[in-house]
Amino acid sequence: MSKKAIKPSLQNPFAPPEVVKFTIPGEIPGKTGGYEEVMKDGHDLIHRPIRSVKIDQIEKQHFKKRMTVWERIRVLTENEPNILFQNWGKNLDGASLVTGILNIRGRDVAVYGHDFTVRAGSMDATNGNKLARLFQMAGEKGIPLIGMNDSAGAYVPAGVGGLDGYAEAFTALRKISGVVPSIMCMFGFNAGGGSYLPRQGSFVIQPNDTFFGLTGPGVVKSVLGEDVTPEELGGPKVHGLSGVADLTVEDEVGALRSALQLLNYLPDNNSVLAPFQQTSDPLDRKTWEINTLLKKAFNSPTGFNTPFDVSIMIQQICDHGDYFEMQRDRARNAITAFGRLGGNVVGFVANNSAVASGQIDVDAAYKIARFNRFCNIYNIPLIFMEDTTGFLPGREQEARGIVQAGRAMLDSIVDIRTPRILLIIRNAYGGAYASYNNYPTGADLVLALPTTRLAVMGPAGKEFVYKDELRKVRNAVAEQVKQGTQERTAAGMEPGEAKKEAEKDATEWLKAREAELNLRYEKELMNPKEALSLGSISSLVMPTDLRKVLGENLNFFLRHYKPSPMQGVQREFH
Repeated sequence: MSKKAIKPSLQNPFAPPEVVKFTIPGEIPGKTGGYEEVMKDGHDLIHRPIRSVKIDQIEKQHFKKRMTVWERIRVLTENEPNILFQNWGKNLDGASLVTGILNIRGRDVAVYGHDFTVRAGSMDATNGNKLARLFQMAGEKGIPLIGMNDSAGAYVPAGVGGLDGYAEAFTALRKISGVVPSIMCMFGFNAGGGSYLPRQGSFVIQPNDTFFGLTGPGVVKSVLGEDVTPEELGGPKVHGLSGVADLTVEDEVGALRSALQLLNYLPDNNSVLAPFQQTSDPLDRKTWEINTLLKKAFNSPTGFNTPFDVSIMIQQICDHGDYFEMQRDRARNAITAFGRLGGNVVGFVANNSAVASGQIDVDAAYKIARFNRFCNIYNIPLIFMEDTTGFLPGREQEARGIVQAGRAMLDSIVDIRTPRILLIIRNAYGGAYASYNNYPTGADLVLALPTTRLAVMGPAGKEFVYKDELRKVRNAVAEQVKQGTQERTAAGMEPGEAKKEAEKDATEWLKAREAELNLRYEKELMNPKEALSLGSISSLVMPTDLRKVLGENLNFFLRHYKPSPMQGVQREFH
């Protein structure tokens, strides 16, 4: 006898059937009528998007290591969500997108999420109108937005309605860009409009085993004949390196938790400061670890040319060592991060000598420019930490447009209106110094460590400063070789061998003289003395006092800063 297949169910077989009665407490039971009928219909309609979904659809999501939209909402908040725009018809048109307001740690946050268990989360005109209304409400009320994207794209049977829906949503989201910050989480497989829409947001977070892009692998295969996997085409490794994704994480829970962590550093809108958070970390805490780091680095055999990870310095400056780095997978030669100093949110922009000597390349320049502009729009003060030998030279960088990228970075710095401080750690050479938040480009305060080496050029500058002495030394090499050869030949050495040894000695002598001039150049010009005398640097700071000095000055500037939307000319930029 064949066994009957048991279908999975969310219902507890031992639980009594749920009966919802629409009676008033204390009311004497009487005859029901039309009122109770419409109440029952309304109750069923409210719960329809959840209860009408078959268990196998939910299982499919779980099998793919994905949550349903309702489970994702529960990760964001323990409070009951306020679901808005419940416009779903008899075929659940509109239910493939959930919109609402969440209370997250006492803050109102607009949220939307595609419900992949309903029509694969696809978009039609109804969805687009619903999204547009949510975006408009977020902008009008001045509340941040979180998006949970998990959509197959436009709903094909809806025809052009799906495209109109996307277009309406695109327009509404663009209009609140720069008014309220938005965080977009990418789940599942998103293509076309499902990629454009979230990338209009402030930040994009992408977990592993997800895809988003202009087109999917199938289209690439049919158009270009190229076999490519979703991971290779639009996975987190691809987007993390390009900067299309600001954060890449392990899984969906990691994405949602990262969104909550990032939200903690963001203001509600462009008219207020980011939330202040009282701290028990004393502002005058000595940063001895920074002193130890620099001492070990600069007293090593490679001296002041020793690279080190600047994120260690950021950690020591921030309250309790907490900071949140953006675009961690891209351009590690520059660090952009949010942190708190004395309870106030601050953005850190730092050259990282541990990677490529901290030189600024195309990716680093755009990474910095984008971060600067966000902080500028949303009233977040900035601390720049400079340690770079300049812009990365070379044919590859020129071909990629380093001039354009460098200009984008420079423009973003010149345009900053929020309080900003420059701390020079070590190297600050040439054009990199000139375009990196100094007094002429608008810095409120320029500080430097005693280890600062500020100059027009690095050690190569000796070629211009001591050119006469170098010319004499180099001209003397030929005479030394001639004299050394004669002395060795006279001592009985073969002429050929005598010349080789004389050339070797002369080369070593030349290197020693050039090394002496290098040291002289560093002592005379590669230091903060001239910059201090000219006022290019306001004052020197000891490494152990960095948290105190930066924190006290930041508090001073914030006391005299009035947060507001940007009012000036909005200049063209890349």
